[in-house]
Amino acid sequence: MRRLISRVLTAVLAALALLTTGTPAHAAAPASPAVTFTNPIATQRADPHIYKHTDGYYYFTATVPAYDKIVMRRATTLQGLSTAPETTIWTKHASGEMGAHIWAPEIHFINGKWYVYFTAGWSNDKWRIRPYVLESSSANPLTGTWTEKGRISLPLDTFSLDATTFVVGGTRYLSWAQNDPAVGAGTNIYLAKMSSPWTISGAPAMISRPTNAWEKVGATVNEGPAVIQRGGKVFMTFSASATDANYCLGLLTANATADLMNPASWTKNPNPVFKSNAATGQYGPGHNTFTTSEDGKSDILVYHDRNYKDISGDPLNDPNRRTRYQKLYWNADGTPNFGIPVSDGVTPVRFSSFNFPDRYIRHWEFRAKVEANVTNLADSQFRVVTGLAGSGTVSLESANFPGYYLRHKNFEVWVEKNDGTTTFKNDASFNQRAGLADSASGVSFESLNYPGRYIRHFDNLLYVQSVSTTLDRQDATYYAE
Repeated sequence: MRRLISRVLTAVLAALALLTTGTPAHAAAPASPAVTFTNPIATQRADPHIYKHTDGYYYFTATVPAYDKIVMRRATTLQGLSTAPETTIWTKHASGEMGAHIWAPEIHFINGKWYVYFTAGWSNDKWRIRPYVLESSSANPLTGTWTEKGRISLPLDTFSLDATTFVVGGTRYLSWAQNDPAVGAGTNIYLAKMSSPWTISGAPAMISRPTNAWEKVGATVNEGPAVIQRGGKVFMTFSASATDANYCLGLLTANATADLMNPASWTKNPNPVFKSNAATGQYGPGHNTFTTSEDGKSDILVYHDRNYKDISGDPLNDPNRRTRYQKLYWNADGTPNFGIPVSDGVTPVRFSSFNFPDRYIRHWEFRAKVEANVTNLADSQFRVVTGLAGSGTVSLESANFPGYYLRHKNFEVWVEKNDGTTTFKNDASFNQRAGLADSASGVSFESLNYPGRYIRHFDNLLYVQSVSTTLDRQDATYYAE
């Protein structure tokens, strides 16, 4: 009864809008429209970092397999970084300090100058690794001169790496990973305020250490902190466990107005937020950073992983970590939703309902429906691929069940595995049309083998049905997000 009343009310409101404005009632186009990439972005590039600058360029740095130099590339688009020429901006010292294990460079623009934070060991003791800083005042950091500002002085002169910097409430912070023999084996996450881009001030605070089983597989590790802020919250990701298929992302959260130097201000998620996925063939996702899309409307997760699980020997000697992107989504409660590391190739999107903008197409026990608050993000993500039946059509492939597609069966829409038959290919192929209720921003999907029938929701379930009324057209219109 409630659903019937809801649909009747929607129809009445739509009719009233049509009478008063001459156009159907509709939801506003989403604030964060779809953005897609083709992965991987860069092979044999680990620990990626991307900085979006005001000059219209994205600047990209990463660890190279030889651990002997710092490379950089730039492009006006994120995808463009995949083919942008690469420049070596700094090379390890031939001997002594900064002579080995050049790891995890990050580029930042602070007070009108460029800074690169990186980790380095000694040529005669490669595990004596510490954080260092380079500075350049050139407009283009790829062609400019770099000055070594030296090692970041930390109270503990121990194994330390993965320095990053960020600003909250006008205060600049440095965060890094370090071993403290008094705490025990492995690395912890530390935080300190900064008095200059290469100097900390005051005593650091340890805000996270490996305490959960998933943080201690193969190695006791918290490292690679990265920060994103939204809705008055500070979210810090970190990487945990050994750098093989067990590598994963954890998450710390604090209020932006809290005393971030107080460890009690930070809460750790009890489970990893991003980890290996056998179905999509992605293993050991980690050491991430965040950036934004070209239009500034979408947050982008940048990370590395491998496309195989088994590694021979020390994973640090395996060169095949790849830089990858995918869109970062946000739950209704304001927390980030990382989903799963998606398959190589084109990244998936979500489809929100035109007339119920908080509801997304998703599968539940393989039945397709629209639903709000889909926290199992991958259930509501689909890759728009070339139609299985060809003829200029598209098919919608499940993100977490690769090889499974939205198809109609008895005019109900399900997610099923492609069995290779002509019937399946036709049932899973659609003509992508301009939205029937919003031709400017929306999208509708017309059945290939039943022209005139579209994917539409009815009582929250998806069907392939004919459309004739204003409400029908609204039910058959979606926004790609």
